[in-house]
Amino acid sequence: MGEAAVCAAGVGTGTERGRGGRPGPGAGEDDLVGGGRMTAGVTESGAAQERLRRWRLVLGGDEADGTGHTLTGQDAAMDGALTALYGKRAPRAGRDRSAGLGASAPAVARWLGDIRSYFPSSVVQVMQRDAIDRLGLATLLLEPEMLEAVEADVHLVGTLLSLNKAMPDTTKETARVVVRRVVEDLERRLATRTRATLTGALDRGARVRRPRHQDIDWNRTIAANLKHYLPEQRTLVPERLVGHGRASRSVRKEVVLCVDQSGSMAASVVYASVFGAVLASMRSIDTRLVVFDTAVVDLTDRLADPVDVLLGTQLGGGTDINRALAHCQSRITRPTETVVVLISDLYEGGAKNGMLKRVAAMQAAGVRFVTLLALSDEGAPAYDREHAAALEALGAPAFACTPDLFPEVMAAAIERRPLTIPDAG
Repeated sequence: MGEAAVCAAGVGTGTERGRGGRPGPGAGEDDLVGGGRMTAGVTESGAAQERLRRWRLVLGGDEADGTGHTLTGQDAAMDGALTALYGKRAPRAGRDRSAGLGASAPAVARWLGDIRSYFPSSVVQVMQRDAIDRLGLATLLLEPEMLEAVEADVHLVGTLLSLNKAMPDTTKETARVVVRRVVEDLERRLATRTRATLTGALDRGARVRRPRHQDIDWNRTIAANLKHYLPEQRTLVPERLVGHGRASRSVRKEVVLCVDQSGSMAASVVYASVFGAVLASMRSIDTRLVVFDTAVVDLTDRLADPVDVLLGTQLGGGTDINRALAHCQSRITRPTETVVVLISDLYEGGAKNGMLKRVAAMQAAGVRFVTLLALSDEGAPAYDREHAAALEALGAPAFACTPDLFPEVMAAAIERRPLTIPDAG
């Protein structure tokens, strides 16, 4: 959360906070407002003034900030936008106030327009999240004019999903447009690479005994014929050829995405829905998507449109992983050709022992079981370490996964290779 004022002031990307709740400086001091850089020709005096300017934007201008620097022009306007959000007296929406954004939709809409003109998109998204958390502005997102003003991203979609049931009919269509904008952007970034990676994994998995020359897998062919090596002639006689088959049009692999829709998993739900739609578009993979809290909802019939999938979820509530896995297990028809991906922080509200026994039973039947503590780019997630250790003891390690790494994880699971597990550090 600290990047907003840090990047705004150009003082690095640290997470400490300055006075008034503004994020404080990080390790570097090279980036200027809007992502520019200081030129080599800046004098030593000019550099010192620039550093004071940045610190002044971070510290917020209280009497004790120690900079003695006065902001003018656009810098003063930027400082006003930051003060409205991070100022000491900024109240939660609906309370008496003498500073801050308040509960006025027009005022917030103007503020959103201001920050979009002053700061880069990545900073705007952080400031929007801070505004929702600090000022209680989530309810204002139920108004169409507010949704049209915000910078749409994965986190905003998560907030909209949490408000889904409270959303008036006049806002739902605008919300759908916002969600679709984010989903289409994610699909553009993720779909091509995902299909290419998994198609390669499916092709490599289809071994044939009479391959065409261009389809011969030479490494496996040599390994399969080492006993036919003739030392005196230094020649290997390949009595059996092993080749890469071409993925058939019929379904050969089954993938079950079992997604925890508790409030902390919002970003994971968004990414899982997009990946579910991408997998469902591949003829060689039969994809099922199941979301759960204490209830279980099968959204497989909506996979053609990830927006419909997302609007069919309801973030929040408890968690019953065992119940969700029971539903998934009951739908598996070919265990040895099935990959089950549980996406959850593992805070189980149901039967822990039942969950572990169910995982063990699926693995014993031949199912490849993968546990992702998060499917997002938000950094290290909070999760139940006891349950994660218990799954690892069963041979099903649990780890967080970024969207960029997900195709490789799925390819390894389909080919039954060791999983690509990112460094926990």
